[in-house]
Amino acid sequence: MSGPDAAPTAPPPDAEPLPRHVLVVAGVVVLGAFMTILDTTIVNVAINDLGRDFDVSLSTIQWVSTAYLLALATVIPLTGWAADRFGTKRLWMSSVALFVLGSALCGLAWDAHSLIAFRVLQGIGGGMVMPAGMTVLAQTAGPARVGRVMSVVGVPMLLGPILGPVLGGWLVDDVSWRWIFYVNVPIGMVALPLAWRILEADVPRPHMRLDVLGVLLLSPGLALFVYGLAETSASGGLGALRAWLPMTAGIALVVLFVLHALRSDHPLLDLRLFKQRAFAAAAGVTFLFGTAMFGAMLLFPLYYQVVRGESALDAGLLMAPQGLGAAMMMPISGRIVDRGAAGRVVLCGLPLVALGYFSYTQLGADTSYVLLALSLWVAGLGVGATMMPAMAAAYQTLSHAAVPRATTTLNIIVRVGGSIGTALFAVVLQHQIRGALPAAGTGAAGGESGLGALSAIPDAVRDRLTPALSDAFAHTFWWPVAFLLVALIPALLLPRRRPAAPVPSGAGPGEPVGAAGVPAGGDGARPPASGPGVPAPGGSTAGAGRR
Repeated sequence: MSGPDAAPTAPPPDAEPLPRHVLVVAGVVVLGAFMTILDTTIVNVAINDLGRDFDVSLSTIQWVSTAYLLALATVIPLTGWAADRFGTKRLWMSSVALFVLGSALCGLAWDAHSLIAFRVLQGIGGGMVMPAGMTVLAQTAGPARVGRVMSVVGVPMLLGPILGPVLGGWLVDDVSWRWIFYVNVPIGMVALPLAWRILEADVPRPHMRLDVLGVLLLSPGLALFVYGLAETSASGGLGALRAWLPMTAGIALVVLFVLHALRSDHPLLDLRLFKQRAFAAAAGVTFLFGTAMFGAMLLFPLYYQVVRGESALDAGLLMAPQGLGAAMMMPISGRIVDRGAAGRVVLCGLPLVALGYFSYTQLGADTSYVLLALSLWVAGLGVGATMMPAMAAAYQTLSHAAVPRATTTLNIIVRVGGSIGTALFAVVLQHQIRGALPAAGTGAAGGESGLGALSAIPDAVRDRLTPALSDAFAHTFWWPVAFLLVALIPALLLPRRRPAAPVPSGAGPGEPVGAAGVPAGGDGARPPASGPGVPAPGGSTAGAGRR
């Protein structure tokens, strides 16, 4: 019907502007999530100062990053159960409060061990902030708007890997390393009252059963394995009792968890998803990629500070190109993924990251900063074309009901890979430095006296030491490159065109469907989109920047 009397046609739902209350809720969620993203990237530039101030070895101080990642991995699968048991609003506010408390205690830490313990507390709170916040947004926006609201959230999320190292460097240099933790307190103090007033209260509807045995097997198993790995350097290699015993015990607990999960009706992680080839391939890519990227993020600032003598702020600025490259590539790769070519994108992204990191295997005493910055930018382009597309490739073969469980599992896998990479590369680097110092004629044993021993070296000796230290870092950077190249093997198994229909997968008996079209209390309580919940460069969690 046409003409002046024709009834106006209502615009489609995805063309309407987002309502004000949705944007306000998104702003509150961003405040909380931004803290956890910054905290993942802000700490790396302070590792050198922390090791020097506490006079501990690199294999010890790296636990400041590793313990946080392990804590995140531990609590992510508990989010769905906790949201059902206590309500999403309460869970989000409690998680933010716990994260703020952990941040304040980290700032008050009196030695390395107290700082590591408080980082665990901080990670327990931080691990639930993002998935709970995504659930709040999905419930507020509704299915028709969830993609656009995630895009709004995704913009500031992408800034975390860029701003984190720079802000952390400035705080370490001009204020104190303690303020990289204290900075979260005022943000939390603003976010919590706003959440109390703005977020809608939801009534808890407990229907999920917590897999207590799974928690008791998986969490200690991962912690013991990574602890034993970190002890290999300080204890004299894999043959030392303090190294192989916890590693063996950790592997045994993880194996017991796998056997338990395959038999349980409601396991902590749904390992049956690995029967899907695309999901298994995506899991392999994300694990190997997380190992390489998180581990390398520990090495970059240490190289600039220890070898080149740069300040923490300058080291943070020199790391920014990787985050910038990722932010540029993610929207582009997202559009390509939407056409069903996720597997092809990953096969392009992994070589880009490997190429960028390869330049660091050729480090010398005076390697051009322009070359290194350009290499990190290229690596960032690869980061933006790898993580989210790898997960999206798995989602294309799964039903909506399976997406929350898949997202939870993949997020845990990438963080476990990151914790292993951080511990492993720290051990390798400390071993290399230990050999570099005597070789340079300093008479010191690198790593035995901690990072402070490097800072105490006289300038005249440092000039002679720099080439040997450069070689130590160059040899260590071969490890992330190797992990990235191995990741190409599972990447070849990712689907390279959109499947005709997702593989049927039910939500399970008695599992209700929430507002976003997924199980309301599914593991991690994630909306069915390939963007939300995906770790961005430097360990953050970006929104759906591809939309």
